[in-house]
Amino acid sequence: MESQFKRKILKNGMTILFEKRESPSVSVAFAVRNGGINENSKEKGISHYIEHMLYKGTSRRNAKQIAEEIEKKGGVLNGFTDEVITAYWCKMPSKHLEIALNVLGDMIKNPKFEQKELEKERKVIFEEIKMRKDIPMIYVFDKIQSHLYKEPFGIPLIGTFDTMSSIDREKISKKFKEIYSPNNLILCVVGNANFQEIVKFAEENFGDEKKKVPEFKIKLKNHSKIEKRKGLDQASLVFAYHVPSSKDKKSFAARVLSTLMAGGMSSRLFSEIREKRNLAYSVKGESEITRDFAYNLIYVGTSKENVEEVKKLILKEFKEISENLSEKELKETQEQIIGNHQLSREDSQSQMVSLLYSEVDGNAEDFYNFEKNIRQVKLEDVKNLAKLKNYSFFALVPE
Repeated sequence: MESQFKRKILKNGMTILFEKRESPSVSVAFAVRNGGINENSKEKGISHYIEHMLYKGTSRRNAKQIAEEIEKKGGVLNGFTDEVITAYWCKMPSKHLEIALNVLGDMIKNPKFEQKELEKERKVIFEEIKMRKDIPMIYVFDKIQSHLYKEPFGIPLIGTFDTMSSIDREKISKKFKEIYSPNNLILCVVGNANFQEIVKFAEENFGDEKKKVPEFKIKLKNHSKIEKRKGLDQASLVFAYHVPSSKDKKSFAARVLSTLMAGGMSSRLFSEIREKRNLAYSVKGESEITRDFAYNLIYVGTSKENVEEVKKLILKEFKEISENLSEKELKETQEQIIGNHQLSREDSQSQMVSLLYSEVDGNAEDFYNFEKNIRQVKLEDVKNLAKLKNYSFFALVPE
């Protein structure tokens, strides 16, 4: 897919990303270079809390008006908080781009943080924390990070009951003012729009205040644990291991290894664990690779009595790859990753998110080198990464 991409950093430090598409829709996001990675132990969950609150009203619009201005024009409105980024986005018919910019721009400039709404939203987040614990697959995904990293990074992004109870309006407002300055913001637009009009909007609507986002040293660890819980019928387990960060070209070999192991129904572990031995229904893998931290994980849902066998099969497959991976299988996996990448680009919203992550990682233009970087992965790099020295393991099993 040929891209018409533009990137510009304004005088105030704000970054504008734009990919032109001849389509009837446009995806728009304002994102801040801040997330869980920028929080200390006592404020865990504050970035996510702020994200929720920005939808609750500004000095110009209440929560209902924010939603109506987007949705009554056929748009979709949402947001997300991650370890490295917090984003507010919508997807609209192209002719309503100005509405999208005005509403999202108002949200990130003029939140009210009303005390009544803060308390209501705190209860919502408490319910979200409970929900994440009650769903085994989500719970083990949350827990594995604490088995890979020391605090504060090892604490869940959503925070805890203790941290969320201690965050008041003063802390929220202070954190917002410290972080949501133009130099920390990215405006990304993918779709049928005019780049100069987007730049003009940003220049006219944002000042030149500059702030620095706090950074905390990420400390690695490896830990294994099996936790028992009543009321479960199935065990959920995650096997995870540190890999090179995106600052290292070998991070692309880590993506190849992840796909080889558990990337779809043709992957080694899906074939071995589900198809050959019928030990599980769900076998999947993921890569979390950023500039500041990186790991691969494998998730399996299985019976309690099969947990150790599944773990042995995972380790056996890593050994097999480290010793016997062929050029043919490498090329097939590279083609799979590139094909998946191309399919993901079809949707403007998915593309917008990919560009945001690439920008936070260094420069969004690097996104367009992804296919080349995957094709350049060497067989020996994948085999060497498969020689695991350490790993983390967490399983939630029926009592």
